[in-house]
Amino acid sequence: MARQCETCGKTVHVGNRIETRGKAKYLGGVGTKITGCTRRKFVPNLQRIHVTLPSGQNKTVRVCVQCIRSGKVRKTVKTKPFDVSGAHK
Repeated sequence: MARQCETCGKTVHVGNRIETRGKAKYLGGVGTKITGCTRRKFVPNLQRIHVTLPSGQNKTVRVCVQCIRSGKVRKTVKTKPFDVSGAHK
C-alpha cells in the first residue's frame, strides 16, 4: 500500500487549490475574486524508519510524522558496537 501510514492508516486526500486576485476589503480593496479552482492532493508526511514492534522484532515501516511525534511507534535503540568506557582511566 503506497502512501499510507502503517500505524494509523493515513492516506492521500484530495481537495481544491483556490486562486484569487484582488485586495481584501479590510485592507481597503473591493474584495477578492476566485479566478481558478483546480484539484490537488494532500500527501501525508511519511518517513521510513526502523521500529521495534510489540513482539520485540525490529522492522522498517513507513510511518507518518504525527505517529512518530505522538509516540505511537517506538524507534529501535541503536547499541554501540563496543564499549570503551574502561580503556582510559
